[in-house]
Parts: sequence; C-alpha cells; structure tokens
Amino acid sequence: MVEFVGREKELQKLHQLLQDNKQVAIAAIAGMGGVGKTELALQYAIKRHETYNGGLCWLLAKTGDVGIQVVQFARTQLDLKPPEDFDIVAQVQYCWRRWRDGNVLLVLDDVSDYEEVKPYLQSLPSRFKVLMTTRQKLGRIAQLSLDVLQPEAALELLKSLLKETPGRIEKELALANHLCEWLGYLPLGVELVGRYLARKEDLSLAEILRRLENKRLDERSLSKSKSEADMTAQRGVLAAFELSWQELEDSDKQLGCLLSLFAAAPIPWNLVEQCLPDEDVEDLEEIRDDSLLNLHLVQRKGEGIYQLHPLLREFFQYKLTGLDKKEELKRSFCRVMVAVAQDILQSSTLEQITAISPAIPHIAEVANHLIQYVSHNDLLWPFYGNATFYNAQGLCNQALPWFKQCLEVAKKHLGDEHPSVATSLNNLASLYCSQGKYSEAEPLYIKALALWRKLLGDEHPDVVQSLNNLAYLYYSQGRYREAEPLYIQALALWRQLFGDEHPDVAQIFNNLALLYYSQGKYSEAEPLYIKALALWRKLLGDEHPFVASSLNNLAYLYDSQGRYSEAESLYIQALALRHKLLGNEHPDVAQSFNNLALLYYSQGKYSEAEPLYIKALALWRKLLGDEHPSVATSLNNLALLYRSQGRYSEAEPLYIQALALSRKLLGDKHPDVAQSLNNLAGLYYSQGRYSEAEPLYIKALALWRKLLGDGHPDVPTSLNNLALLYDSQGRYSEAEPLYIQALALRRKLLGEEHPDVASSLNNLALLYDSQGRYSEAEPLYIQALALSRKLLGEEHPDVASSLNNLALLYDSQGRYSEAEPLYIQALDIFEQRLGVDHPNTVTVRENLAYLRDRLSSNPE
Repeated sequence: MVEFVGREKELQKLHQLLQDNKQVAIAAIAGMGGVGKTELALQYAIKRHETYNGGLCWLLAKTGDVGIQVVQFARTQLDLKPPEDFDIVAQVQYCWRRWRDGNVLLVLDDVSDYEEVKPYLQSLPSRFKVLMTTRQKLGRIAQLSLDVLQPEAALELLKSLLKETPGRIEKELALANHLCEWLGYLPLGVELVGRYLARKEDLSLAEILRRLENKRLDERSLSKSKSEADMTAQRGVLAAFELSWQELEDSDKQLGCLLSLFAAAPIPWNLVEQCLPDEDVEDLEEIRDDSLLNLHLVQRKGEGIYQLHPLLREFFQYKLTGLDKKEELKRSFCRVMVAVAQDILQSSTLEQITAISPAIPHIAEVANHLIQYVSHNDLLWPFYGNATFYNAQGLCNQALPWFKQCLEVAKKHLGDEHPSVATSLNNLASLYCSQGKYSEAEPLYIKALALWRKLLGDEHPDVVQSLNNLAYLYYSQGRYREAEPLYIQALALWRQLFGDEHPDVAQIFNNLALLYYSQGKYSEAEPLYIKALALWRKLLGDEHPFVASSLNNLAYLYDSQGRYSEAESLYIQALALRHKLLGNEHPDVAQSFNNLALLYYSQGKYSEAEPLYIKALALWRKLLGDEHPSVATSLNNLALLYRSQGRYSEAEPLYIQALALSRKLLGDKHPDVAQSLNNLAGLYYSQGRYSEAEPLYIKALALWRKLLGDGHPDVPTSLNNLALLYDSQGRYSEAEPLYIQALALRRKLLGEEHPDVASSLNNLALLYDSQGRYSEAEPLYIQALALSRKLLGEEHPDVASSLNNLALLYDSQGRYSEAEPLYIQALDIFEQRLGVDHPNTVTVRENLAYLRDRLSSNPE
C-alpha cells in the first residue's frame, strides 16, 4: 500500500465541511485530473469509518445511473427489496428510509453532471453525508478545491514508493526534486513515475528525467501498468486528461491550446485576449470561466492572472498538433510577445519593471522555442526585450546571455552580413561597456561599425550612432584623443543627414561637451552644453525630459567651476521640470536630488545636502530595487558626506554596503568596485587607520590599471591617493615617486591645463613643504595657483586652497608680509563661496589670526 502523504489538512477540512450542515452535507472534492480526488475520498472513508457506523456506500457516477447503483447496493448489501413497480427515484427513496441505522457516508466518485444525481439526493435523511469527487464546480455545494502537493510532500510520496531501495532518492536528491517539479507535483504523475522506478531498480533518476523531457506525455512511465492493480487511479496521466478534453467544445479546445503556447508561468489575461483579436472578449471570458476553470483545466492565480499546470500544458501542446489553426495561433502569440518586448525601456522605473515582469517568461518562450514563427524584421525583439528588462535593473549578468543569444540567432537566421547582426554586435558591446569590460566591447563596436558601413554606406543613421557609441567607449577609458574625432565625425554626419536642427545633433553636442568637461576644457564644453540646451528647447519645447537633462549637465559644469549660484538655479529648474514631467517617483528625479546634494556638499552646506542624498537613495531603492548600481552610487555619496563631517561610524557601513553591492551586481572586476575600494580606503585614511587603508588603495590601483590601463584618469587619481597616505605617514620616499607619476600621467592624458594637473602640482608641493624643501615647493604652488585661476576663475574654492597653501609656505619661512595678503584673499573667497562657517573658511581665518598675533607680538 502506498503511503498517503501531504493531505492531512485537506482531510481535516473535508471532515469539517461534511459536519457543518445540520440537514445534509454535500461536500465536493474538486480538482484537475490526477490531483488525487478519489484517493482523498478513499482515505477519508478509511480514517473516519468509526464516524459512519451506518456504513459506506461508494458509487461510480461515470459508470451508469447512480439510482440503479443505489438500489443494487441496497439489495445485495442491506437485503432491502424496493417495490419494482416504483420508478427508480421512488425506489432510491425507499432505500434511504430503510437504510441501516447510524450515520452514513455516501461517496459519488467522478461526478460530471450534478443534475443527473440531484433527484436521488432530494429527500436524503440528515444522517447521510454525501461526498462527491468532480472535475467541475457544482454551484453552491460546499467544495474543497484540491491542489497539487507541496514540493516536500511530493518528494515524500516519491520516497515512499521507492522504500524497497533505501537511499536511492538521497543519492540523487537534487534530481528527485527536479523530477517532482517537472511533474508539477501532481500526485498521479509522481505515483506513476515512482511505481515505474520501483519496478526498474537500475533506472537512474537522470535517465527517467531525460526520457520525460524527450517523450513528454508519451513516456510510458506516465501510463498505468496492468501490474499496478492496487492503485486507486484507474488511468495514466494522458488518459485522465483526455476525459476533460472530451467535455470541451472546439472553441474551448482552441483557447486551452493557445494557453499552452505561453510559458509554464502565470499568464496575464490581457495578453491572451490580444492573441485572439477577432474573438469577443466576453466570449473568451465565458470559455475561460465556464469551461476551463470549471473543469479545473486552468487555475486563477490572482486578478487577471491565470496558469496551466505543467502537465496540462504538456497535454494541450500535445493536442495543439492536431488543430487546424495551430500555425495561426503560434504566429499570433509571437506577434503579441514581440509587441510587448518592443515596449520595454532601458530607463524603466520599478513600477514599469513590475508591470512588465509577468510577460518576461512568455517573451523568453518565444525566443527559446518559437522563434521560427517571428518575422525577420522582428527577429531580435524577444531577445533584446528580455536583455533590456534585466539591464534596466542593473542585472548585467542576467542580460548578458540574452544579448549573446540575440547575436547567435541573428547570424544563424540572417547570415553574418546583415544590419540586424550589426545591431546585435552593438548591443552586446554596450553591455560590456556598462560592465567596464572595455577590451571585450571595443572589437564588437568596431565590427558593428564596419558592418553598418559596408551594408548601409557611410552616411546612414546607424553608422552615426555606431561612431557615437565607439566614441563613448573611448571616453569611458579616458582615451579622449581617440573619442574626440569620432564625436566630431558623428556630429558632421548628423548635420549632413538631418541638418543642424535635429535632436540627435543636440545629443552629440551634449556628448562632446561631456568629453571636453572631463578634459578640463570648460570654456569649450560650456558653449556646446548651451547649444544642446537651446536646440532641445527649440525642437522639443521647454518642457521635455531632454531639456531637464541638459539643464542638469550645464549645472554640473558650473558646479565644477565653483559657479555655485548659477549651478543651483539650473539644478532647481531641472528638478522642477522632472517633477512636472515625470512625477515625483522617477530615477531622473532621484538623480536631480543627488546632484543638488553634491552642490551643497561642495559648498559645505551639509545640513542641506544630507536630506537630498537620503531622498535620492530612498527613491532609487523604491524605483529600482535595493540591488541596482545607482543605489550603490547613492550609498557612496551619502557615506562621503558623513566622512566629511567626521561621522565615521555612519559612513563605514554605507561604504561597505556600496562595495558589496557593486561586487554582487558588477563582479569583482569593474571600475565601480575599484572606486568603492578607493572610497573605503579614504575613510580609513581619514580615521588614521593606515594599515587598513593601504591594501585597499593598492587593490583599487591594481584594478583600475588592469581594467582601464595607465591611460585613464582614474589611475593617476589612485596613485595620488596612495601617495597621500604615504605622505601622511612620513613615508616621503615612497610618496614622492607616486606624486610624480600621477602628475606626469595627468599631463599626458589631460594636457597641461586641467584642474587635476593643478591638484597634482599642489600635492607634490605639499610633500616638499612637509620636508622643508621650500625652494622646490614654491614654484609648484605658484604653478598650481596660476592654473586654477586660469581654468576655474578667480573665485573658485580650489583657488582659495592654493592661496592658503602658498601663504602657509611663506608663513613657515617667516615671509609674513607675503603670506598675509594671500590669507586675506583665500578667506574672502571661502566666505563668499562656502560661507563663514565652512571648515575651510574657519581654518584660513585661524591661520590669518595666528599670523597677525605673531606680527603684533613681534612687529619686527
């Protein structure tokens, strides 16, 4: 006897249902074929036999008239002799009145039409409890809907069937769980396969799974063997489902077969309706509710969401092969999924991601199994849609196989030389670029560009976009000299193709401005940002997301130049516009909060910056989820604020979270991971935890060098940070060559005129100053001051810092008359730009006061 498992709660609930009605209890056990309705009824009868001292009467509703079965049972088992001149209903009522004393359990197994049995139950005495099993819903009759087993119970059932070979399941536990999952935890399926395995002791679970996946419902282990006489179920899986199929109309069958084309996942009903555009929506609802749901062939999973059991899905796919409209249904399903894929945006919010999520497995089903029914023009969309879905969430590792598969399918179906192949190369390259895998991205971008040029000519929009993408790659690597001519080519081509007034021309202006900004060429960047903003306003109107982005970019430039009042105005405009256009909950709004916070941070307005950083972090988390690169960036920024305020205990866990998140999302080898290592090292450095900071700085430097090469601006920044650490420890001989390398690299990469070059000059001067090498420090301070003034203007905080440093040098040498005016100039700038209470302002004020005290006490 097979052990009965996993239905204890159902047995209790069934008993309660039968006892609740004081007059007569009719409880129906309803569910799909193979779910174990008959077995549950049998187990209930066995376990509760003492409750029914009047006996059990088991009737098979499918095998003939129930009334005749009752009379035959009464004659043979109870020695009752109902008058033969009574009609059958009267004979049954005669039997009820003279039945053995006590409570009686009356089981009607496999009822398909309640109206056929209802006349015999009309005048049933209250001591009779009626239990029916059915695949249908029986109106208002109390019903226990029976679902498949829980995974643990299914595994336990499988184990009980193989108890003669102990340890067989434990040896292949993962495969056993997979087997139960494949069977959809359907009791009939698990029992049939388990009994089959019990008969074939040499058959491995891996082999039975392989057979099931190859033969599907035709696999003989799913059929009932003649040797299994002790099984409650009378049929195999296919035969059990066939009973329900026979009760369906043609339109019902068509809908069931269409549902089988969807993945083995919850199905949004609106997608089903779109697949049958010529069908009336209400007619489809009637078929769904009155036929498929009523026969438990489909399950309702939530509002507007339905699902097929995995084996029923197999069954309907099996039947689909015989439908005349099978090809039409497949093409229609693919057409709908392609349309959904086309609506997936790279910049999706969490709300949009949540809305589109139910469709993702069905788009994947098209890509993996039905791509031959997708037109060549739409071939890439199922792959690109799924890739974009994951990429928009920062889940690059899940997007990657879809981009790869997209390229493979394009080549297979369209040949190596097709525009769609170029598009696939470009998309895969873009993903690698976002992951910081620049060496993998570059050859793909170059191939895509060459292919587009060959197929479409030099003057085609796709070629221009390709030039722009390759330029962005070089920009990301700090290869500014290679990026610039590509941007310029792209700009010239856009102008030639579309004229000066086109949104993409504005985009190139913006990209080129970003390049110049990164090189410290602020005077060249500013007019391009202004042109992009003016062009977007003219073409798209004042109220457009691109206009908001352009305002944001120009504000960032002004912020970097210390033009804080101009930057603040633009940041606020951008934020207000994004609020208006995109609503309060959008990633761009979070970015605006973040950038405005950066501005306030730069000014030392920490109390104003903090709530904005917190808002940005909360909004990114809400919209994009806890695991997104923007969240890691936001954690880093908030940590930097706390570090600057000396709130180290609050900063450290945020830095650690950001580092862990970057590693999880992007892998250990990504520039953002190097940045997080660098930031955490910076925190430890600020706390004097030099032994903890040093290995992190070294790791960050090694990672940047490996990923970006020595020709990227982040490398000299890392060299500079490590040098600063050694400098603070008095390890001057180790610090000096690093400062010199950083300065040389910055000059090489960024040119002589860049704020970072001024910073390097200043740092090297500080080192010499600390060592008393004043004659070497002074010319470097002067160069740094002159360069900062030229690039950033007279009233930039960096200029004030340079003035203060030079003043300190003169102060240390006793050159007080030269130091005092420099302190005064620095103090004036800091007060105007950062406010009287900023730490930098306070420091310079103290330096000046100390100098004047010495002058007053020693006027000579």
